Order: sequence, then C-alpha cells, then structure tokens
Amino acid sequence: MEPAIASPRSDDRELTLRWSARVSLTPRILFVNVFALAMLAGGFFYLDSYRSRIVDSRVAQASREARLIAEALGAVAPDARPAVALRLARDTGTRIRLYDRAARPVLDTRALGKRNFVLLDPDKQDWGMAAARFLDAMIDTVVGAPRAPLYRERRSGSDWPDVRLARDSLRAPATVWRAPDRTPVITAAAAVPNGGVVMTTVNARDITQTVRLERFRLSVVLAIVSLVSVLLSLFLARTIVRPLRRLAWSAVRVRMGRAREVVVPRLPSRRDEIGMLARALSDMSLALRARIDAIEAFAADVTHEMKNPLASLRSAVEGLANVRDPELQRQLLAIVRDDVHRLDRLITDISEASRLDAQLGRAKFEPVDLGALIAGLIAQHTARGIEHDVVLRFDRPTGGALTVLGEGARLERVFENLIDNAISFSPEQGVIVISAVEDGDDLVIRVEDEGPGVPEESRETIFNRFHSFRPEDESFGKHSGLGLAIARTIVEAHHGTIHVESREDRLHGARFVVRLPLGPRA
Repeated sequence: MEPAIASPRSDDRELTLRWSARVSLTPRILFVNVFALAMLAGGFFYLDSYRSRIVDSRVAQASREARLIAEALGAVAPDARPAVALRLARDTGTRIRLYDRAARPVLDTRALGKRNFVLLDPDKQDWGMAAARFLDAMIDTVVGAPRAPLYRERRSGSDWPDVRLARDSLRAPATVWRAPDRTPVITAAAAVPNGGVVMTTVNARDITQTVRLERFRLSVVLAIVSLVSVLLSLFLARTIVRPLRRLAWSAVRVRMGRAREVVVPRLPSRRDEIGMLARALSDMSLALRARIDAIEAFAADVTHEMKNPLASLRSAVEGLANVRDPELQRQLLAIVRDDVHRLDRLITDISEASRLDAQLGRAKFEPVDLGALIAGLIAQHTARGIEHDVVLRFDRPTGGALTVLGEGARLERVFENLIDNAISFSPEQGVIVISAVEDGDDLVIRVEDEGPGVPEESRETIFNRFHSFRPEDESFGKHSGLGLAIARTIVEAHHGTIHVESREDRLHGARFVVRLPLGPRA
C-alpha cells in the first residue's frame, strides 16, 4: 500500500496566516521579539502605582507627625513653643505653623529662620529635569493618574482645608499638593489640646527622585535589552531570510526555464531545516536538469530514428513514380510496407516510452505472482509458435508463490521484452532457460539464451534508448531499440535492478538478471 499523502489544501490551511502574504519574515521576527519588550515597558506604569503607595504612606506619616507635634506644643508653655517648634521642624524636616482659635497665624518656623521647606523654580532647572517632568506628565496622562492641585501659599489659616477640618474635628487630615516642579507637597493639620491648630508642610521631593531613579534604571535595562533583542532578531532574520531568498530566487530562475545556468546553494554547513530545504531543492534542480537533458536527448534520438525510415520511404515513393518494371515496383512496394511497419512500431514504442515514467509514478503497486506471470508468458509463446523452434523452459522453486509488489501489466512487459530479445538471438532449436530464486529479501529472475552473448563494452549501452545490438541475419529495422530501455525503466520504478552478464556454463550466450524486492508472503 502506498503511504497516504496529505491534501495540499489542508497543509496550506495549517501553514498559512491571513497576513503572512503581506508581511516579510524580517519585520515579523522583529515584531515578535519587540512585543515581549513592550510588555516589559509596562514596568513604567507599575512605577506609578509604586509612587502612589509611597505617597499614601507619607500622607499617613504626616498625619501622625502633625498629631504628635500638636500634643508636644500643647504640653509646653506658650513662651517655649517657638524653641520646641524649631527643634521638631529640624527633626522631622517639615515647616511647622501654629494658628489660634480664629485661624490667625501665631508661629511659623520659616519666620523663625528654619528654611527647610523650599520650592524649586522649574524655569531655573536644567533640560534633564524638564525632560523628567515631561515624562512624568506623559505617564500620568497615559495611566490616568489623578492630578493633585497646585500648591499656593495662603495668608489665613482658614484658607487651608486641613486647618479647617482639624479645627472642626478631632481628626488629623492631610492633603497632597503639586509643586511647580511636579514634586508632591504634603500638608497635615491637627488640633492643639489647649486651643489652636498646628499645620506641617513638607516637600516630598525624595519620592519623585526615587521614582525617577527607578524609571531611569528600568529605561537603561530596557534600552540594552531592546538593542540586544533587535540585533539578535536581525541576526536571526539574516540566517533565515537570506538563505530563503536565495533559494526562492533560484527556484524562480528554474521556473523561468533557466535550469541549466542555475546553481541552487546546498548550504552544506547548515544542519537545520533550512539546510535540509536547500539540499532538497538542489537535488530537485539536478534531477530536473537531468530530466530536461534526457528529454532533449530523447527528442534528438527520436528525430534521428524517424529520419531513417522516412528517408527510405521517400526514396521508394519517388522511385515508384519513375520505375516501370513490375518486379522493381514490387520490390519498392515491399520497402514502403516495411518502412511503414517500422514507423508504426517505432511510434508505438516511442509513445509508450514517453508515457512510462508518468504512468509508473501514478501506479498503485499490488502483490504480483511472478511465477504464474512467467508461466503464462511461456504458454502464450508456445501456443503461438516460437521462431527457430526455440524451446522455453522455466525452472522455479517448489513451494509457494513468487510474490513481489508491483503493477502486473508493466512487469509482464519486462519479461515479454526479455523473452523476445532472447528468442531473436537464439540459434535453431536453442533453449532459453528462465529461472527464479529467492536471495534474502529479493527475488532474482534470470533469462539465459544460447546466442552470441553481449560484448563486455556493450553491456550497459544496450539499455540506452534506440541502441540496438542485433544478430547479423536479422533484417534491419525489425526492432526499435527501446525494449531493453523500457524494461530497465520499469524494473527501477519497482525498486529493482537489471543487468546482463555472460553465462559461466557456456562459451557463449547471455544472461539477463532481474532483481526485485519480495512482497508480503501469504
């Protein structure tokens, strides 16, 4: 049984993508590798959530500090509050302001000389900080982060929302503001036990610096990985796309009819699938070139072989128009008949030889009993009568059938040609012996005659098309010279071999040896 072959359409559906015909391999390789890096770039957006958690933690810390500072200021005398406030401002790094019950300012550490809260002017910063602020704004816009209100100084304590809430409740509210340089400013307020409200202010510039530092490190890593990925993608594309382009261009040139001048690269150093493809295409182009050469040689041989009978036929026909002698006319008519028969036989053999390869390529091999096939051929020849009173004898082993896998009609043509060839070379009352014997996994069939044999220098050329090594007494043109060539083509299509040798048991005679693989046993 022949192996099942998948449908080309099913293979195309499995291997084809809708966009594959529009996108080259190089951008596809780049896209696949860069897409993974784009996922890594999502770390920029993770940094925003990281910043939010840090800000929330600092807001809670500011509320606790405001409550502790309010308790500390409420526990000392009013005269000692400035000194205590300066010391607490230095320890916490905040600006501390105290308001009375009417929200009027009572104390400010900045007015006392502690300038630990300074807002930077973005117009006086370098281009690097401007780029950082621009990147902050872009990421905040992409992730949809809420935009804090801009920090502005207020004259009255009642203008601060934290002071109002702390005065009217026991909570310690805190608010996040946005400085001009986009750094967070955190304010918190708490009620003083003896009356009044304390408010702390801190510019948490370290949060922005931490986030920007992490973002810079991530950018450096991403840039290095992107560069390496692009270079590796280009290298991968070069090792895949370039050989494929060379192979595709070679295939196009072969398709354009330039098979003789095309050298398909074999890429012997590659042991991957592309190397396998290159060698397969190279072998295919060599086989195609050999087939083209064989077709051209066959066409030249056909032209040459047909010119001979046509020339003879033309001469005979022209002679008939000028000859009046009845005997000469009969001779010329006999030549015409022989040439017509020769042309008919030649055209028939040429037609079969030209279709043989294609027919054998589509043939389905089945078990064939060669013993019964050869016995049937011998019986047919005996019934018709054999020239020169030649005797056909079949020596076969006793036992089961001699089974091979093949096409019965084609195998019959092989042994028909060999028997006819042996009969034409046999002397009067000669004996042709056909024997069959199993040799390992092969079946060996020998056809032996008692003719003159085949010269050693001609034992290979007799299997060429239109080569005819005939007996001297045989009339010219009786054979086309295609019989043994057809026999070899059929045997090789059945994964076998055929050759000719001399008979060891005689001083003359030829032995044709056919070796075919045995088929399944019953």
